[in-house]
Amino acid sequence: MKRISSNWKHTAVLVAGLWSLTTGLAGAEEQKPDNEVSFNASITSDYRYRGISQTRLDPALQGGADYVNNPTGLYVGTWLSTIKWTKDAGGDGNVEWDIYGGRRGNITGDITYDVGGLYYFYPSNGLPVNANTFELYGQLGYGPAYIKYSHSLTNLFGTADSKNSGYLDVGANVDVGNGFTVILHAGRQNVRHNGSLSYTDYKIGATKDLGICTVALAWFKADTSAYLSPDRENLGKSGVVVSVSKTF
Repeated sequence: MKRISSNWKHTAVLVAGLWSLTTGLAGAEEQKPDNEVSFNASITSDYRYRGISQTRLDPALQGGADYVNNPTGLYVGTWLSTIKWTKDAGGDGNVEWDIYGGRRGNITGDITYDVGGLYYFYPSNGLPVNANTFELYGQLGYGPAYIKYSHSLTNLFGTADSKNSGYLDVGANVDVGNGFTVILHAGRQNVRHNGSLSYTDYKIGATKDLGICTVALAWFKADTSAYLSPDRENLGKSGVVVSVSKTF
């Protein structure tokens, strides 16, 4: 099944977007265009999603695109990454393709929301239980802090009888100045009818905006030994990940 990790990418990008939206609304002098399109590309030393390596603790190439309609808060996007877990699980394929959309905005001046759906597509994965997964999510934010819940309407990443699994994510992305952001995260993955696969994961990290790119350094840990590589290495073990990304 999917070597589930704290998709620092999805959580950090969504929360950073909400925080910048909140601070932007606070300053009347800052105006955003009605429609924004952006692209992103990155390389990471290990693709961790909800604490579990998707690449057998090896590097990954990643990239995506996003569209936001600022007056309504509606957005859609797509993101891809190289992976290894589907082959390690006895299937095929080496790509994860995410497609998502939703709406975000402010409930009050200080409280933000983000609701939507995310489809994880694994082309030609060939697993006995299809790895393709669809989740609905909802998030509330207050300043740099957030709480988010994701709920699967399908089996979860190739795990049999796991429909209605849930992931609770709490954390904060704190701007400490000079282009640095501190990232704190804890999450709980509940895999329905598969208790031995449920676990808690943690992340502590920081990003630095260098102008030409953003560099991230993070420590990950998942308190489970249920997710193993073909050579029996724990894919949720404590580890440090370095990433370099660019949004344009």
